[in-house]
Amino acid sequence: MLDINLLRQDPQRVKENIKKKFQEEKLVLVDEVVKLDREFREAKSRGDLLRSQRNSISKEIGALMGKGLKEEAEKTKAKVAAIAGELSELKAKEEELTQQIRERMLVIPNLIDDSVPIGKDDSENVEIERFGEPVVPDFEVPYHVDIMEGLDGIDLDSARRTSGNGFYYLKGDIARLHSAILSYARDFMIDRGFTYYVPPFMIRSNVVTGVMSFAEMENMMYKIEGEDLYLIGTSEHSMIGKFIDTILPEAELPQALTSYSPCFRKEVGAHGIEERGVYRIHQFEKQEMVVVCKPEDSMMWYDKLWQNTVDFFRSLDIPVRTLECCSGDLADLKVKSLDVEAWSPRQKKYFEVGSCSNLGDAQARRLGIRVKGADGKNYFPHTLNNTVVAPPRMLIAYLENNLQADGTVAIPQPLRMYMGGKDKLGK
Repeated sequence: MLDINLLRQDPQRVKENIKKKFQEEKLVLVDEVVKLDREFREAKSRGDLLRSQRNSISKEIGALMGKGLKEEAEKTKAKVAAIAGELSELKAKEEELTQQIRERMLVIPNLIDDSVPIGKDDSENVEIERFGEPVVPDFEVPYHVDIMEGLDGIDLDSARRTSGNGFYYLKGDIARLHSAILSYARDFMIDRGFTYYVPPFMIRSNVVTGVMSFAEMENMMYKIEGEDLYLIGTSEHSMIGKFIDTILPEAELPQALTSYSPCFRKEVGAHGIEERGVYRIHQFEKQEMVVVCKPEDSMMWYDKLWQNTVDFFRSLDIPVRTLECCSGDLADLKVKSLDVEAWSPRQKKYFEVGSCSNLGDAQARRLGIRVKGADGKNYFPHTLNNTVVAPPRMLIAYLENNLQADGTVAIPQPLRMYMGGKDKLGK
């Protein structure tokens, strides 16, 4: 959510940003907010004036009563009552205007960074850098489910009977590999100085609307019927929500956190749920990074976060590339975002395995997260998040890149301690 002062002082800048995101239908919101804000300030100014008058008149009543001028005192009391009635109406008007302004402000997109490429959708995202040499082996790489089934490691049919499409049973060495990757990711981030968390897997609606846009919420979140609770789509939701309505001492920044959680997603949209596959599903597990920091440090942390993911994948011999998200592909709260994509030998192309985002102070404003600076003044911190790893997408990249000609799957050194010392998976 933007600072209201920006719309008061430079509404044209906000409109230009909306145009860069190709959301012209939202331009009218800027004018509406400016108009409603003007009405709010007029109502507040009138209320301040009336309160001042009421205080002065109240003092007169006491003086009149002290002089025995009861009739004049009663007339003055009538003035106070009239002021009280108007103040009550003004209070209701201020509350209504505040709500109307907030509803619109929550929909107006955050200002994107000047470095973000301008484009309408993900087809115009820009490749930044490649890490590792993508290899296509001289043997055919099967579909990832076929590799898992060949290792007796997945059961989709049973999951369809119990839960429908978009779910799976992992078993045996594949299930163990899934857990090994998450355990390695946990320790990898702890070794880099991040504090490990396991957060709540359900959050209230005021946290949901604080961490994401309405469009994302509608397409992602599962609501718990009859309760003010939603299943999280990623642990970032709980981890940023942890700081709701708090004032952090500046000395406690940065907060560098890494968290494990299951994730639950409707996956509403053009891509849909695969009937046979584990790339886009309703339930998965994830290791996440979250940072709360000073505004001047956020771009430095942004670069650190995506580099952590690149280093993690490269430690498992998986080639990756980074892709800068263009303006039209940025969610409304994001200032800047970068996807990490892993190489698929079977498809001979890269596919997304993680996303790093700098959200500026948008989430902090929505959630009331503040920092008390050295000068005693409060300010809004910046928040960032990034995926360390999200099996089972990671499993697809891992299995394809480590598959051997004889059908076995090599286990890189960092994972062996989590796999009982095994150096490969066999049929």
